[in-house]
Order: sequence, then structure tokens, then C-alpha cells
Amino acid sequence: MPTVILMDVSLSMTRPVPLDGSEEFQRKNLAVHGLNMLFEHMASNYRLEFTALMAFSSLWELLVPFTRDYNALQEALSNLEDYDKTCVESALNGVSNVVQQEWGCASTCQVVLVTDGSLGIGKGSLRHSLQTLKQRGDDKKFPLPFPFPTKLFIICVANAEELQMTDAMDNLEELIRLSGGDGQIFTMEGPLCMKSVQAMFGKLINHAYSAFHAVLHCGNLSSDVQVFPRPEPLVVDEEVEPMPRKVSTDLEIVGFIEIADISSPPVISRHLVLPIAVNKEVDEVGAGATDELEEESSASQLAGKSPNFCVLLHGSLKVEGMVALVQLGPEWYGMLYSQADSKKKSNLMMSLFEPGPEPLPWLGKISHLGPISEAAENPYGEDDSKSPFPVQPQVKRSYAQNVTVWIKASGLQTDVQKILRNARKLPDKTQTFYKELNRLRKAALAFGFWELLKGVADLLERECTLLPDSAHPDAAFQLSHAAQQLKLASTGDSQYAAFDHNIVPMHTDFSS
Repeated sequence: MPTVILMDVSLSMTRPVPLDGSEEFQRKNLAVHGLNMLFEHMASNYRLEFTALMAFSSLWELLVPFTRDYNALQEALSNLEDYDKTCVESALNGVSNVVQQEWGCASTCQVVLVTDGSLGIGKGSLRHSLQTLKQRGDDKKFPLPFPFPTKLFIICVANAEELQMTDAMDNLEELIRLSGGDGQIFTMEGPLCMKSVQAMFGKLINHAYSAFHAVLHCGNLSSDVQVFPRPEPLVVDEEVEPMPRKVSTDLEIVGFIEIADISSPPVISRHLVLPIAVNKEVDEVGAGATDELEEESSASQLAGKSPNFCVLLHGSLKVEGMVALVQLGPEWYGMLYSQADSKKKSNLMMSLFEPGPEPLPWLGKISHLGPISEAAENPYGEDDSKSPFPVQPQVKRSYAQNVTVWIKASGLQTDVQKILRNARKLPDKTQTFYKELNRLRKAALAFGFWELLKGVADLLERECTLLPDSAHPDAAFQLSHAAQQLKLASTGDSQYAAFDHNIVPMHTDFSS
């Protein structure tokens, strides 16, 4: 999950902050101190995070493109220059351009806006931008929401009381809302000083950049691991009372399965799994990226001279071409597998499935899977010529039913025209006419398309008035009868709109 640091370098950030017993600092100095604290934390815990640094005032500038080199980011911070007035809209346009060029619109990006809460002056100010939101053309739209998933965090080098004296807090909260609501505003508590800014950035770190540590278990073996990026809580919409579901810190491997059997399953997120015990040399290549299991073992010896189960697991999955099914919580599963970044580098990855006992239909319920040794006979055959997957359902589904589906308007038009063609050939096509009429009636009732029934009834009445003098008398009776039945069904009355009810031909003296 890449991060963009958006640093305000306008003149308002140069306002002095008197500190007791020391020289005067500017608000910019406090912001730089806090960002250095964030970069040091990310260098230790989020080394694989890509971070970019941008500065803005009335214009924006990309100081450091996306990188993992936090020394370069800190060096750029120490060389910041001061510019003119604040223009947040221009800066947000810059963020949108930079992220889309590097990551496209599919990756979630975290944007950290560091400012003093000043909105700018006149045209181009945040206040003016928000007031003119509904007066813009398509070519001058406000950059929020971004075209990519975003988490916007606003860091204010000011306390809440100062922001609430004006409408600054209301405008910043509107920014969070426009971005999608998945963000937060952080302000300083107490006087503006180094201690307060450290506390504020500490809250940001705990909220968005805290490491996710877990213990990976497999039988009697276990390993402390870090999952990167941190798995987000998931809210299941289908539940009656939706509750956020969190990945457990105890990850239990429940079994192993061949890659061919699991194929490319749908997942909600992917994460890198790093063994905590390994040292820097091993961490730099993911979870001990090696080509053979023996090299994995040698890598684990580098990690404090003690074997590491996570490194062993990674090498085993890579050599055997298998994945490990892991339980993330109650009725929630995922899989661990080896993914190669290049010929010499691979990582241990974890993908999260949708919560539920049967996330992959072709495997059946995960809890029903078991070892091959417990099967009466080898489900793969003696020569691996067959597979137990996909699991066949107990009730055989039939796909031969003639189900009416209208995806395009042309399909509906064809069905209506078919009814009208048979109507013009009554009474010779009486049976076919009522068959097509009942098929359309059932589909309309199933979709709740009452207007269609009324419209077809009007068409049948019109056809009745257009019958030539040479037409059979029974045709007029049948058309009027069918139109009347459709109108009754269109009212929604259960007596006439029953789904299983069929319109039958009207019995007349001419029918025989």
C-alpha cells in the first residue's frame, strides 16, 4: 500500500513557535521532526513500503518519487524551501497524477497531508474550492474522490482550539468526507512543542502504520511472523448485524493442497509474510528468497543460528508446488504460497478468501477436507490420473431449463414480436400463442415487471381492432381474453398474479 507524503511549504508554515528555554522553531520544523519520526518507524517496520514526498504551496512539486530509500526522503525533508500561499486543490491534483502514473487506479494509496490548517486566501483556497464544487464543468472537477482507493490522513501542526476558531476544521472534515470517509484528522494536544508533535505522529503510526505480528502454527511447529501490509478489518454485508471481522494473531495451517487443485481462487487481499527472527540480509529478499530448500535452511542459519519454520515452509511450498490452507478466524480461511518476483527472488505470500465455511465452491467445505491417508482409496488414483475436485454437489443441478432472461432490449422485443406473430395467425396458432404468452407472463411476474404485462395487453387489444374482416371470429375472442388476463395480472392481485397460474385458451363455440 504506497504512501504519499504531501508537505505544506507555504508561508504560514514559517510562523514561529516559541519553545521554553530554547530558540524559536517554525511550524515547518515541528512537521519535519514528526515526519522524520514516521520515516524512522517505517524504515524499521515497513521497509517494503513505497513512499513518495511532495511539497506544495500554490504549485506542487514531486521531491522524491516512490522509493524504499528512507534516507533519501529524510534528506529531502532537510532541504525544504519556503514558497507562497496554500492551494490544497492543486496539491491533490498532483497526488492524483503521481499515483496514477506509478500505480494506476487499482492499488489503494495512503495520503498523508501535513499542514498547519491554513486554508489559503481568495481563489485557489480550500474554502473557495469547496464553495464552488457544484458550479464546475467536467473539465474542472475537484480531484476528490480520487479515481483510486484512498485513505486520507490530515496532520495539522495546530491544536483543535486554534482550528475551531475559524471554519478550518469543518473544511478539513469535508475533505475527508469527499475522499470517501476512510481517513482521519490528527491535531496537536496542548502547546505546540516537540513532545506534542511526537504524540500526534505516534497516533498516526498506531492507526495506519503499526506492524501486524502473528504466530504461524502447523502442528507442533510455530514461527513469529509479520504480515505486510496490515490486514484490514472486513465487514460482511450479508450478515444480519454486520460486525468487523479481524484476522487472528494466531494463524493455524489446517492442511496442504496442490496448486492445480486450488487454481487461481478469488481473494479479497494479498499480503507478504515475513519471519521476524531473520536478520536484515534475509529480510531484504522477502521471506528468505532462495531457489532450493537447502538454501532456505542455510538462510535460516543466518537468522540467529537457529532454524526458522517460516523459512522452511516457504522453501517446501516452492519445491513441492503446493499451497497451505490457513485459518484466519472462525469460518475464515486463506492460503500461503510462494510467489516469485524474479528468477532469484521469491516471497512467502498470504491471500485472504471471503469469510465463510465454503469460500471456494469447487473444494467444498474446508472443514470437510482431510488427509489422503484417511481415504479408502487414493482420490488422485495410483498414477495421479484423476482429481477429487471439483466436489460434486449432492443435488444435481439442471442447466437445461428454459429460463427467460432479458439482458438487452432486443431480447425482450423479440419475445413480444413472437407473441404478436402468433396472434395474427389465430386460431391456427392458439397453442403456440398461449405458450409464448405464459412464458412472458411468468418472466414479468418474476422480475416484478408489471408495466410489461399492461403494455402487452394494450398491444393485443390493438391487434384485435386491426383484424381484417376475413379473420376467424375466434381470433377476436382469444385476443380479448388474453389481454384481459394480462391486465388482471398486472394489478398484482394474488388471485390473478400467481406465478404458477397459466392463462388457458378461452372456450368458445368456434373452438371445436
